[in-house]
Amino acid sequence: MVHIRNQLTFPFLLFPIYATQCLSFPTQLPNMSINTDLEKDCIEIHDSWDRRSNSLVRVLATRNLMERQQMRKIYKAIYGEELVERLGTTNVQKERKELVAQALSLWMLDPHERDAVFAREALEQGDTNYKALIEIFVGRKSSQIFLIKQSYRARYQTKLEQDIINIDPPHSYQKILVALAASHKAHNADVSQHIAKCDARRLYETVKDNLVAIEEAVLEMLTKRSIPQLKLTFSCYQHIFGHNFTKALKLRNCGEFENVLRTVIKCISNPPKYYAKVVYKSIKGEENDNGALRRVLMSRAEVDLDEIQRAFKGKYGIHLRGAICESIFCEDYRDFLVALAIKTTY
Repeated sequence: MVHIRNQLTFPFLLFPIYATQCLSFPTQLPNMSINTDLEKDCIEIHDSWDRRSNSLVRVLATRNLMERQQMRKIYKAIYGEELVERLGTTNVQKERKELVAQALSLWMLDPHERDAVFAREALEQGDTNYKALIEIFVGRKSSQIFLIKQSYRARYQTKLEQDIINIDPPHSYQKILVALAASHKAHNADVSQHIAKCDARRLYETVKDNLVAIEEAVLEMLTKRSIPQLKLTFSCYQHIFGHNFTKALKLRNCGEFENVLRTVIKCISNPPKYYAKVVYKSIKGEENDNGALRRVLMSRAEVDLDEIQRAFKGKYGIHLRGAICESIFCEDYRDFLVALAIKTTY
């Protein structure tokens, strides 16, 4: 854990009780004048504040990134205050309203701003949430990582990379995160089939050696290769040798580094399958990561949530939105998560 002053946190609670109904949300917005429509939304948000939190959900959750950015500008022009700050500093009495308002505040941030908050939350937890940090460095492009670092420094007056280095006690995830942070410096390089095959063969030979050799080889690759290049390498490994690299690691007497590496490889190789499992465990309360459901839905809603939903349905036999309805007690918060889950259809 990095010992840093708590400047901005958003509580997240899950209540394992079954709900029978969820509100329905339109999958497509009506075709109307965008500016006029958004202005009306801003007025509705302001007029319904502290009275109908469900109205906030209906208005904000269905808007895309560009519309949310415009709404922030319009709201400030009309009322002279930041909508994000208004949502995040609510003084409502009921905890459930505070929960959904703070979730909406996060949703209204630009993606890189939101990731900076998620990174800070991960570092401030009693046990550092390494998986949340891995998801950021693996799931974002170089340009996005640059903006995340900028936003993190502007918001918290410290560097994200330095806070990762300062994690105490040291952990294998820490080594991998430092390597991934360095790898983003060269993400403009073209993906090479030849390099992927060479790296795959190196991994195959290295896994036969001692654990130190595996760690050295992997950290070098994570430092020098882009995420797309690494994904191709792991794909080539399976194609050439008939099994995936994570299986080869599992067959060994793995230590902490190898177990951590398997998680990272799964996130790189098959993001929909990885995130589907993260979401499922969060819903079921199987891991001490209460913010995982919120984090994944927000960060992937406008990226690949449709693929995650397919993976979730295929693996667990239930639609993601159905699982949310059955497991989240807080009505308004549940409706917000469902609204995110149905932003994409399949």
